[in-house]
Amino acid sequence: MDAIEHTASPFHLNAVDPDELIKPAVNGTVGILKSILKDESTKVKRVVITSSGVAVFRHDPNPTTFTEADWNNQCLEILKKYEDEGRKIEVPNMEIYRASKTLAERSAWDFVNSPENKSRINWDLCVLNPPAVTIHEVTSPASLNTSAAWFYNYVADGATANAAGNDFLANTGVCWIDVRDVAEAHSLALEKEAAGGERIIVSGGLWKWQDFIDAANDLNPPPKLSTTLPVGVRGAGKTAKHLTIYNTAKADRILGLKYRTIAETTKDTLADYEARGW
Repeated sequence: MDAIEHTASPFHLNAVDPDELIKPAVNGTVGILKSILKDESTKVKRVVITSSGVAVFRHDPNPTTFTEADWNNQCLEILKKYEDEGRKIEVPNMEIYRASKTLAERSAWDFVNSPENKSRINWDLCVLNPPAVTIHEVTSPASLNTSAAWFYNYVADGATANAAGNDFLANTGVCWIDVRDVAEAHSLALEKEAAGGERIIVSGGLWKWQDFIDAANDLNPPPKLSTTLPVGVRGAGKTAKHLTIYNTAKADRILGLKYRTIAETTKDTLADYEARGW
């Protein structure tokens, strides 16, 4: 075995206690690194860890471009504030998830860079930071996980999307990436020597729900779904304000990754829904 990829940690918005997400994320990440280091006969040369864009960005009232040099300390400050006030179980769930990804990634870099471990490690680490990604087996729309359910609800299910309102559809969304491009990024991170020791943002670009809705309604022939497509206000996503922008220059330089478009991802996703009878 020449390489290991650690690709998942819990993501849902139902945690009662922050530790429900934070401990599995951190312990899972550090645990696999400890196991590799413990095996003195290991032939592993590279470890690739899937972090997230949420470990990079922070909320800012002004449009901000983030690079690999940025860390989401904001979510950790929010977590500490709630804990100091004795309100640990009241931490907003999205902040818990962001903290789990931030702390897990930091734990990985701390592990490989610690003086105790550094001299014993014969492999290097690469961390990928994509926006929200979903990958799991499903049997029905109800079994979709958090991020996949968002796409189904606001792009394919007109009733749910209309209930959310046109303002929500036009103004909600940050950056995105097709899961197939994330998979390709992981493959390239193993193949490219220059990826070793690097933190790399991978992102397909900006989006609002309205952009995906427009792409869905442009399909010809239209998908045959059990739901009615939402419409929203056509083109409203194009004029919406974007506050979070990811600089992907490093990914372009090191990985040479090519990204699918919103139109491609929408077409393929809805075709999958149709094939499943959704």
